[in-house]
Amino acid sequence: MRWGILGAAKIARTDLAPAMQLARGAELVALATRDPAKAGPFQALAPGLRVHDSYDALLADPDVDAVYIPLPNDMHVDWSIRAAQAGKHVLCEKPIALRAEQIDHLIAARDATGKLIAEAFMVAHHPQWTLVRDLLAQGVIGRLEHVEGCFTYTNRDLGNIRHDPAKGGGGLRDVGVYPCITARMATGAEPTRLRSDIRLQNGVDIFARVWADFPDFTMSFYCGMMQTRRQHMVFHGQDGWIELSAPFNGHVYGDARVEWLSGGVLHMQRFNNVDQYALMLENFAASAATGAPFACPLEFSRGNQAMIDAIFDAAG
Repeated sequence: MRWGILGAAKIARTDLAPAMQLARGAELVALATRDPAKAGPFQALAPGLRVHDSYDALLADPDVDAVYIPLPNDMHVDWSIRAAQAGKHVLCEKPIALRAEQIDHLIAARDATGKLIAEAFMVAHHPQWTLVRDLLAQGVIGRLEHVEGCFTYTNRDLGNIRHDPAKGGGGLRDVGVYPCITARMATGAEPTRLRSDIRLQNGVDIFARVWADFPDFTMSFYCGMMQTRRQHMVFHGQDGWIELSAPFNGHVYGDARVEWLSGGVLHMQRFNNVDQYALMLENFAASAATGAPFACPLEFSRGNQAMIDAIFDAAG
């Protein structure tokens, strides 16, 4: 699969472009940016890289099979649809939309064009989450009663787009989506009631606390973008628990391991040699080529965005 990237965003430079060099059958061939200096790190990875000076020019490139979109959040829906209509498969950064109903337009574009459009939730492809899902399904911790999580990091640059409400900034859309999607993914359940407390600064959420009721268990988590970095997820059952030390960004947040207590015995498995971005790219290419189900289809993304919408709505 020959990839083009719309924009020279940091996550594209540090995570997705290197993953395109690692993923089997993937090749980075094109980048769209008006700033030659921003193209430099990408050209160092892919010396033959074609640099286009506009997004439309990249979408018109006949040698690009798929595009990765790391643009500001408010541009995701429009450029995902444009890319699919230009005949490209689309992998778009989260959040792929700002409200759940916008994803209906993406589903319609996917179905009309026959091109795969998906949200780049790399955690859906990480084997540690396959393990957690299997452990829960096997009942090794008994009846699940509560899920707990957090995801925080530090971004105090008020000029950054994450602090811009017009661009869809804020901590919930940036990192709060991860406790939501992993809890839903691991359990197969959807929330029935939500409560939240959100702290705003300059029109964006910088800290949020969330309480959710699911049909058979409860959940609580907090997220923020002005705090010291931390992340964890815990699934607490009647007979044991499962804990992930770096559930979302193992290489950044430390040792990626799953520990679980079952039958009074503590178990542990590490996952430190996994590139979840490369796995996502490989799975995306396979789904685009064969029509095989993708781990995070738009319908699942819509459910996650509906949960984020409900969190905002619950806070008033």
